[in-house]
Amino acid sequence: MTVPTPIQQRIRILDARGVSWRRISKEVGVSRQTVRKYAQLEDCSPEPPARPAAVSKLDPYKPLIGKWLEADRFMPRKQRHTARRVYDRLVEEQGFDGSYQIVQRYVKRWRQEHRLPGDGYLELEWSPGVMQADFGLAQAVIAGNRTDVHCLVVSFPHSNMRYAVALPGENAECVCEGLLEVFEHIGAVPPVLVLDNATGAAHRVSWDRIVVVEVFQRFVAHHRIEVRFCNPGAGNEKGSVENAVGFLRRNVMVPLPNAESHAQLTRFMLSRCDRIAEDPHYRKGEPIRDLFARDREAMAPMPGTRFDACRWEVRKADGEGCVSVDSHRYLAGPSWRGWTLDVGLRAFDVEIRTRDGRRVGKLPRAYGGDTGTVRDPAVLLPALARKPRAWGESPIRADFPDRLRLSIDAMESRERQRTLRLIHRASESAGFDAAARAAERLVEQGHGIDEASLMTLARRIAAGETPHDEPAPDLHDYDRFMRPSDDRKEA
Repeated sequence: MTVPTPIQQRIRILDARGVSWRRISKEVGVSRQTVRKYAQLEDCSPEPPARPAAVSKLDPYKPLIGKWLEADRFMPRKQRHTARRVYDRLVEEQGFDGSYQIVQRYVKRWRQEHRLPGDGYLELEWSPGVMQADFGLAQAVIAGNRTDVHCLVVSFPHSNMRYAVALPGENAECVCEGLLEVFEHIGAVPPVLVLDNATGAAHRVSWDRIVVVEVFQRFVAHHRIEVRFCNPGAGNEKGSVENAVGFLRRNVMVPLPNAESHAQLTRFMLSRCDRIAEDPHYRKGEPIRDLFARDREAMAPMPGTRFDACRWEVRKADGEGCVSVDSHRYLAGPSWRGWTLDVGLRAFDVEIRTRDGRRVGKLPRAYGGDTGTVRDPAVLLPALARKPRAWGESPIRADFPDRLRLSIDAMESRERQRTLRLIHRASESAGFDAAARAAERLVEQGHGIDEASLMTLARRIAAGETPHDEPAPDLHDYDRFMRPSDDRKEA
């Protein structure tokens, strides 16, 4: 289904094709000033289209029938809907008063039109450059944990080129981020994108109405892409990418991949897809990479500014300094309690700012049903250093490595205060995890935690180095050497 393009986006597409503003004005039916305004805008927001009224008694029920029959694909063959069962459910649940024969004919036709590619469905012709996108779920080991990975899979039906990106969810921000990864990898933007509205980019609120999520509206306007959404249950309209989901799951995700992050897994998946492109096309005989070169010729260059796929919300921090978005709590810090803050949600992180643009912090974005508070322990270190006796009941005490935690437990109040301040300074430079690991390393070696040693070791750990048995450098002499000469004489 091709969704009618809003006037603003149509103006931008024609402008990208080199059509003069005078001609666009006549074709679209707006003034030249309006054409100039929207042709030079960075973003615009298309409106959902209207569909013609139903002309058959069965038409209002076709989306529901399609949903039932689509769900049957995941059921055992002997537990799928027959035409009689579809008719009976329509009568019992929906009050349908039509005949069984029209239901029977429609179910038969639906199954003929929606057969999967492996069932011999007629292959459609696709122009070079057109891209299809959909999500597929697979498992991988991320940072040592076996987890579900939401793979945004794209395919170019003309060449059968396929790519996949690893993401933590399927919201609009993830869709935009995943598409950006593909665009940047191939160095070009497709002119047409075919999507299922179930991807998170849009929501179908009725048979004839699609609501596109704002951040995705801005994304396609930014890249001047024409978007088409499939009809409900019309898997054949994006059969290429549906086939690619299964193909990449079998050929890229087996055996189970092991990566430190989603970004590292994405790099592996993209490079693996490039290697697969050395194979010949299953029907045309040419290498897929050669056919994909024709796809690239039909694409546009990347825009000069990278799109920031971020959804901004305004939230007031509670008494603990937390903001709540999408049922998840994010700790800005006790000093921000009661403040009204801007919260930006991206695919992988949440950025918190004051209303005047000052950055408060950045935290990993939470997904799933975990209702815990997302926090960076470093945010609480300054307050804890001011009140070192609160260490025992501190919510971040458990975030410290075991040996370091026990060492801090045994410290006197003044020494604990100094240690927490040093770890906070190292966290600002290298991150909390690196600072805590460095401090623990110094404790294990029986070496005092001084600023120079801690900062040096933390930066090495943050840079990817893994110090093993070599002793940590004792930089006390350097500290003494850097003092004024009078102090050295007294020492």
